[in-house]
Amino acid sequence: MRLFDIIVLGGGHAGVEASAIASRFHLKVALITMPNVPIASAPCNPCIGGVGKGQVVKELDALGGVMPIIADKAGIQYRTLNESKGFAVQSTRVQIDKDVYALEAEKYLQEETNVEIVKAKVENISIENDTYRVSTSDGEHFYSKKIILTVGTFLNGRLHTGARVRDGGRDGCESSISLEQIFSQIKKRPLRFKTGTPPRIKIETVDFSKCEEQKSDELTENFHWSHQNLGRNLTQVSCYLTRTNEKTMGFIRENKEKSPMFNGQINAVGARYCPSIEDKAFRYLDKNIHHVFLEPEGHNRDTLYPSGISSSLPEDIQELYVKTIPGLENSSIKTYGYAVEYDVVDTTDLCLSLEHKKFSGLYFAGQVNGTSGYEEAAGQGFVAGVNAAFSILGREEFSISRLDSYIGVMIEDLVSNTRDEPYRLFTARSENRLYVREDNAVLRLFPYRESLMLNLPVDFYNRDFVKSFETLSEILDTEFFHPSECPYRDIPGINKLNKRLNLSELLRQSWLNPVEILELLLNYMGLKYPRAVVRSVAISKKYEGYIGRASGQLEKIRKLDSMKIDWSQLKDSKNISFECKQRILKIKPETFGQLKRIEGIRPATLSVVAGGAL
Repeated sequence: MRLFDIIVLGGGHAGVEASAIASRFHLKVALITMPNVPIASAPCNPCIGGVGKGQVVKELDALGGVMPIIADKAGIQYRTLNESKGFAVQSTRVQIDKDVYALEAEKYLQEETNVEIVKAKVENISIENDTYRVSTSDGEHFYSKKIILTVGTFLNGRLHTGARVRDGGRDGCESSISLEQIFSQIKKRPLRFKTGTPPRIKIETVDFSKCEEQKSDELTENFHWSHQNLGRNLTQVSCYLTRTNEKTMGFIRENKEKSPMFNGQINAVGARYCPSIEDKAFRYLDKNIHHVFLEPEGHNRDTLYPSGISSSLPEDIQELYVKTIPGLENSSIKTYGYAVEYDVVDTTDLCLSLEHKKFSGLYFAGQVNGTSGYEEAAGQGFVAGVNAAFSILGREEFSISRLDSYIGVMIEDLVSNTRDEPYRLFTARSENRLYVREDNAVLRLFPYRESLMLNLPVDFYNRDFVKSFETLSEILDTEFFHPSECPYRDIPGINKLNKRLNLSELLRQSWLNPVEILELLLNYMGLKYPRAVVRSVAISKKYEGYIGRASGQLEKIRKLDSMKIDWSQLKDSKNISFECKQRILKIKPETFGQLKRIEGIRPATLSVVAGGAL
């Protein structure tokens, strides 16, 4: 009898995070994953991070997650996105060597003494006397009180390339059976979502002279706190930019009837914010020029990932439209693009802990929850792993406020409404994005990490970071100067000032770069602080006025949003409309914040609940 505290099904990014963090609580964890599928594989784009997503990776680093560590070890190109915009929306993006990433992820888990990796296909999940039994195709049975499903796109997965349809969670891999078959107690029919991938181009057949080179940025910092800020583990490579044109889009529009997305072959819903080239062709009829980023997939791979042209068109049409793109006229396709449709759970059936409302001990995380990225999956996996562990240990539910993190934004968004398309994080989803930044992730997540009570190296780093941040902030608030004084008069742009002020006020001047100025000031003062602390203090001071003006209102929102509510009382209130009661019964909100984000909830209902006039 194979008995574990927690069983994690699926070895993708969510499964890795869930397994790693749960094992840190000295619990025995089994990670059961498909044979011949690499741990933490990246079947789609070869990168970690991006707008909104880089912030999640930084949050995971502050919480003690795996993704930031592995991303740095496998990073082959670093870039900072939105550099021309404000610090609040700047995001780190790292191209990864897919093979190195998977190897490092498996190595990481193998070194966790409480994690056992089992490579087998799951045939069935059953429950009896509050214990789950997981049966695999090789006849083994595993038992646990807690199950975390992180099965990605494998549930009832079907791949489409033109009229050719085959079973699979991704190219070259078999699919799992449907959610209904794997766990028959879930009677609700699952939703079906779709994602896609572009054809892979052989590197040797690309004419890079017709493309714009994008080199790795030497000044973009690593994700993980213990890695050298600007150090690189692997040799860096360039990506290249090219574009579609009228001829490209013409081929696609002429073959609309051959696209599974438009001829009725695929009924599943795809991501609006990550459209296929067919979507672009028919959604933007007057636009023919679209960016195509040629991204290396690894040092030992002979293919490029052409981001921006994912497709499920027949192979011959893919050949035609690819060869119209500058630099790809003589290119050769090694693997053709395809769409994959798969089962996803209705996330309104989940609590904020990501536990199923009807089945105690059953958690869901990752793409099976209808999200679309590696980073979103990893964030959910961490939260599900902590909550499964806390449930065993008899501790209170672990949740992160949306006002403090993008992970919190994502989870509340997921469980508050039925998704009608794959979910993708954006900085615009946060109402507090001036505060929820990459640079201050440690400060934002410090109380949450401390609540885990693990006392591992990341905890000591976080405490030192917070202490240094507070000390340096106090120095800047209390150190006054006059612009005419040496050495301050040498600071670029200082001549615009003519009054005595403190150093914090200097950093808030709109025409000055706060990070560069603070580095100069510390050099003048003979003070040394870690680069990450300097950057975070400088940016925090820059936005301090804006954040301060909003902080009072945000604190009121925080208190109200975190207020626990009993949905079963709301359904009996005479002061709430029948329509709102029906929506409340469907979602079963746990907090006022979740209640107010349910689509269709009226202001009158919110007033009743907030005022306690039930």
